[in-house]
Amino acid sequence: AVLPPGGTLNAINLHTGEYAWKIPLGQYPDLAAKGQKDTGSENYGGPIVTAGGLVFIGATNFDKKIRAFDKSTGELLWEATLPFAGNATPVTYEVNGRQFVVIAAGGDKDPKSSSGGVYVAFALPR
Repeated sequence: AVLPPGGTLNAINLHTGEYAWKIPLGQYPDLAAKGQKDTGSENYGGPIVTAGGLVFIGATNFDKKIRAFDKSTGELLWEATLPFAGNATPVTYEVNGRQFVVIAAGGDKDPKSSSGGVYVAFALPR
């Protein structure tokens, strides 16, 4: 089977210029249902990195997920499915000492999925 083009999330060590880690980012639900996971997928949007060492990124067009990775290792720590693809860079903010991450979820790049326009916010654990 021919796989569609996949995407990766890469971390670069700015002291050496070498890759610290590379991981597939996203998946195609049709392929995942057939057991072909971690293929990476087309993505639109960038990551943010928190002071606590978390990398948040939506960007995956077809699986509609936002994910959090460990900055040092690339380990997936958390993910959630959005109502539409989060083809945007998340933002973070703080209210009364509580940190939040929000992403605009609008989709519009996958012809098989509906599009909309919502903001989805997540509270980080204390």
